[in-house]
Amino acid sequence: MNYLIDKPDVGTATYGTLIFAHGAGALMDSDYMQTLTAELNAAGVAVVRFEFPYMQQRRETGKKRPPDRQPILLDCWRAVYEEIFKNKDLCKPILIGGKSMGGRMASMVADELDAVGLCCFGYPFHAPGKPEKMRTEHLLSIETPTKIFQGTRDPFGKPEALSDIPFSKALEIHWLEDGEHDLKPRKKSGLTQLQHLKSVAAMVAGFAQSLSSKG
Repeated sequence: MNYLIDKPDVGTATYGTLIFAHGAGALMDSDYMQTLTAELNAAGVAVVRFEFPYMQQRRETGKKRPPDRQPILLDCWRAVYEEIFKNKDLCKPILIGGKSMGGRMASMVADELDAVGLCCFGYPFHAPGKPEKMRTEHLLSIETPTKIFQGTRDPFGKPEALSDIPFSKALEIHWLEDGEHDLKPRKKSGLTQLQHLKSVAAMVAGFAQSLSSKG
Protein backbone atom coordinates (compact mmCIF):
# COMPACT_ATOMS: atom_id res chain seq x y z
CA MET A 1 0.00 0.00 0.00
CA ASN A 2 1.34 3.41 -0.96
CA TYR A 3 0.68 6.33 1.35
CA LEU A 4 1.08 10.07 1.18
CA ILE A 5 1.89 11.38 4.65
CA ASP A 6 1.82 15.15 5.18
CA LYS A 7 2.57 16.74 8.53
CA PRO A 8 2.26 20.31 9.80
CA ASP A 9 5.38 22.42 9.46
CA VAL A 10 7.97 22.17 12.21
CA GLY A 11 6.95 24.55 14.98
CA THR A 12 3.23 24.22 14.22
CA ALA A 13 1.20 22.62 17.00
CA THR A 14 -0.18 19.23 15.89
CA TYR A 15 -3.51 18.10 17.29
CA GLY A 16 -3.90 14.70 15.64
CA THR A 17 -3.85 12.74 12.39
CA LEU A 18 -6.58 12.16 9.82
CA ILE A 19 -6.53 9.09 7.57
CA PHE A 20 -8.12 10.65 4.49
CA ALA A 21 -9.70 8.48 1.76
CA HIS A 22 -10.49 9.71 -1.74
CA GLY A 23 -13.88 9.79 -3.46
CA ALA A 24 -15.10 7.44 -6.17
CA GLY A 25 -13.56 9.19 -9.15
CA ALA A 26 -10.42 11.08 -8.13
CA LEU A 27 -6.90 10.04 -7.15
CA MET A 28 -5.51 10.69 -3.68
CA ASP A 29 -3.42 13.56 -5.09
CA SER A 30 -6.27 15.31 -6.92
CA ASP A 31 -6.46 19.11 -6.58
CA TYR A 32 -9.22 18.84 -3.96
CA MET A 33 -7.35 16.29 -1.86
CA GLN A 34 -4.11 18.28 -2.13
CA THR A 35 -5.75 21.59 -1.17
CA LEU A 36 -7.69 20.23 1.80
CA THR A 37 -4.60 18.35 3.00
CA ALA A 38 -2.59 21.58 2.91
CA GLU A 39 -5.28 23.42 4.89
CA LEU A 40 -5.47 20.61 7.44
CA ASN A 41 -1.69 20.74 7.88
CA ALA A 42 -1.84 24.51 8.34
CA ALA A 43 -4.51 24.03 11.01
CA GLY A 44 -2.36 21.48 12.87
CA VAL A 45 -3.62 18.13 11.56
CA ALA A 46 -1.34 15.53 9.98
CA VAL A 47 -2.89 13.72 7.00
CA VAL A 48 -2.39 10.21 5.63
CA ARG A 49 -3.80 9.54 2.17
CA PHE A 50 -4.14 6.16 0.47
CA GLU A 51 -5.90 4.65 -2.54
CA PHE A 52 -8.37 1.81 -2.78
CA PRO A 53 -7.26 -1.13 -4.99
CA TYR A 54 -9.20 -0.01 -8.09
CA MET A 55 -7.63 3.44 -7.92
CA GLN A 56 -4.14 1.99 -7.51
CA GLN A 57 -4.78 -0.01 -10.68
CA ARG A 58 -5.92 3.13 -12.46
CA ARG A 59 -2.68 4.84 -11.45
CA GLU A 60 -0.64 1.92 -12.75
CA THR A 61 -2.51 1.37 -16.03
CA GLY A 62 -3.94 4.80 -16.77
CA LYS A 63 -7.34 3.22 -17.36
CA LYS A 64 -10.36 4.39 -15.37
CA ARG A 65 -12.13 1.69 -13.41
CA PRO A 66 -15.34 1.63 -11.37
CA PRO A 67 -14.96 1.40 -7.59
CA ASP A 68 -14.33 -2.00 -6.04
CA ARG A 69 -17.21 -3.84 -4.46
CA GLN A 70 -18.08 -2.66 -0.96
CA PRO A 71 -16.51 -5.62 0.89
CA ILE A 72 -13.16 -4.90 -0.80
CA LEU A 73 -13.38 -1.19 0.06
CA LEU A 74 -14.17 -1.98 3.69
CA ASP A 75 -11.38 -4.55 3.97
CA CYS A 76 -9.00 -1.96 2.56
CA TRP A 77 -10.06 0.50 5.25
CA ARG A 78 -9.50 -2.12 7.95
CA ALA A 79 -6.01 -2.91 6.69
CA VAL A 80 -5.04 0.75 6.34
CA TYR A 81 -6.26 1.64 9.81
CA GLU A 82 -4.42 -1.25 11.42
CA GLU A 83 -1.17 -0.30 9.69
CA ILE A 84 -1.39 3.44 10.28
CA PHE A 85 -2.45 3.12 13.92
CA LYS A 86 0.83 1.31 14.61
CA ASN A 87 2.89 4.17 13.15
CA LYS A 88 4.53 5.74 16.19
CA ASP A 89 5.67 8.77 14.19
CA LEU A 90 2.11 10.04 13.77
CA CYS A 91 0.41 12.28 16.31
CA LYS A 92 -2.57 10.80 18.16
CA PRO A 93 -5.52 10.81 18.11
CA ILE A 94 -5.94 9.01 14.80
CA LEU A 95 -9.18 10.05 13.09
CA ILE A 96 -10.61 8.45 9.96
CA GLY A 97 -12.66 9.89 7.13
CA GLY A 98 -12.75 10.88 3.52
CA LYS A 99 -14.25 12.62 0.54
CA SER A 100 -17.70 11.36 -0.53
CA MET A 101 -17.45 7.55 -1.04
CA GLY A 102 -14.23 7.37 0.96
CA GLY A 103 -15.97 8.98 3.93
CA ARG A 104 -19.01 6.77 3.57
CA MET A 105 -16.86 3.64 3.65
CA ALA A 106 -15.03 4.98 6.71
CA SER A 107 -18.37 5.54 8.44
CA MET A 108 -19.32 1.92 7.88
CA VAL A 109 -16.28 0.58 9.77
CA ALA A 110 -15.80 3.39 12.31
CA ASP A 111 -17.56 1.66 15.21
CA GLU A 112 -15.99 -1.70 14.39
CA LEU A 113 -12.51 -0.15 14.43
CA ASP A 114 -13.30 1.73 17.63
CA ALA A 115 -12.11 4.88 15.87
CA VAL A 116 -11.77 7.96 18.05
CA GLY A 117 -13.43 10.25 15.50
CA LEU A 118 -14.82 10.36 11.97
CA CYS A 119 -14.74 13.26 9.47
CA CYS A 120 -16.66 13.13 6.18
CA PHE A 121 -16.39 15.76 3.46
CA GLY A 122 -19.37 15.86 1.11
CA TYR A 123 -21.26 12.78 2.30
CA PRO A 124 -23.25 10.86 -0.35
CA PHE A 125 -26.48 10.54 1.63
CA HIS A 126 -28.31 9.53 -1.56
CA ALA A 127 -27.71 9.45 -5.30
CA PRO A 128 -28.40 12.79 -7.02
CA GLY A 129 -32.10 13.19 -7.68
CA LYS A 130 -33.03 10.18 -5.51
CA PRO A 131 -33.56 11.45 -1.95
CA GLU A 132 -36.15 8.70 -1.44
CA LYS A 133 -33.30 6.16 -1.41
CA MET A 134 -31.22 7.23 1.58
CA ARG A 135 -27.95 5.55 2.55
CA THR A 136 -28.23 6.54 6.17
CA GLU A 137 -29.33 3.47 8.13
CA HIS A 138 -26.01 2.99 9.94
CA LEU A 139 -25.81 6.71 10.72
CA LEU A 140 -28.88 6.45 12.94
CA SER A 141 -26.97 4.41 15.50
CA ILE A 142 -23.28 5.22 14.88
CA GLU A 143 -21.40 5.63 18.17
CA THR A 144 -18.17 7.14 16.86
CA PRO A 145 -18.05 10.94 17.29
CA THR A 146 -18.73 12.13 13.74
CA LYS A 147 -18.47 15.41 11.84
CA ILE A 148 -19.95 15.70 8.36
CA PHE A 149 -19.08 18.79 6.32
CA GLN A 150 -21.77 19.31 3.70
CA GLY A 151 -22.52 22.04 1.18
CA THR A 152 -26.07 23.39 1.26
CA ARG A 153 -26.34 22.80 -2.54
CA ASP A 154 -24.85 19.29 -2.48
CA PRO A 155 -26.98 17.12 -4.83
CA PHE A 156 -26.01 14.12 -2.67
CA GLY A 157 -27.82 15.57 0.37
CA LYS A 158 -29.28 19.03 0.96
CA PRO A 159 -30.66 20.35 4.28
CA GLU A 160 -34.29 19.88 3.32
CA ALA A 161 -33.74 16.23 2.40
CA LEU A 162 -32.08 15.44 5.73
CA SER A 163 -34.06 17.54 8.19
CA ASP A 164 -36.38 14.75 9.34
CA ILE A 165 -33.80 11.97 9.66
CA PRO A 166 -33.13 10.93 13.29
CA PHE A 167 -29.35 10.76 13.09
CA SER A 168 -27.34 9.47 16.03
CA LYS A 169 -26.52 12.04 18.69
CA ALA A 170 -22.85 11.23 18.03
CA LEU A 171 -23.18 12.77 14.56
CA GLU A 172 -23.12 16.46 13.70
CA ILE A 173 -23.55 17.99 10.24
CA HIS A 174 -21.80 21.29 9.55
CA TRP A 175 -23.41 23.09 6.62
CA LEU A 176 -21.23 25.18 4.31
CA GLU A 177 -23.25 27.96 2.70
CA ASP A 178 -23.92 27.55 -1.03
CA GLY A 179 -21.37 24.73 -1.26
CA GLU A 180 -21.60 21.99 -3.90
CA HIS A 181 -20.44 18.39 -3.39
CA ASP A 182 -16.83 19.62 -3.24
CA LEU A 183 -17.91 22.54 -1.00
CA LYS A 184 -17.42 24.99 -3.87
CA PRO A 185 -19.91 27.90 -3.74
CA ARG A 186 -21.10 30.09 -6.61
CA LYS A 187 -19.31 33.39 -7.21
CA LYS A 188 -22.49 35.33 -6.48
CA SER A 189 -22.45 33.97 -2.93
CA GLY A 190 -19.41 36.10 -2.15
CA LEU A 191 -17.69 33.01 -0.77
CA THR A 192 -14.92 30.81 -2.13
CA GLN A 193 -14.13 27.12 -1.95
CA LEU A 194 -10.84 27.92 -0.23
CA GLN A 195 -12.66 29.83 2.51
CA HIS A 196 -14.86 26.82 3.11
CA LEU A 197 -11.91 24.44 3.16
CA LYS A 198 -10.05 26.65 5.64
CA SER A 199 -13.15 26.70 7.85
CA VAL A 200 -13.50 22.93 7.63
CA ALA A 201 -9.82 22.39 8.44
CA ALA A 202 -10.12 24.57 11.54
CA MET A 203 -13.14 22.56 12.70
CA VAL A 204 -11.31 19.26 12.15
CA ALA A 205 -8.37 20.56 14.20
CA GLY A 206 -10.70 21.61 17.02
CA PHE A 207 -12.44 18.24 16.83
CA ALA A 208 -9.12 16.37 17.05
CA GLN A 209 -8.04 18.50 19.98
CA SER A 210 -11.29 17.74 21.81
CA LEU A 211 -10.68 14.01 21.32
CA SER A 212 -7.02 14.02 22.34
CA SER A 213 -7.68 12.56 25.78
CA LYS A 214 -9.26 9.49 24.14
CA GLY A 215 -6.17 8.77 22.03
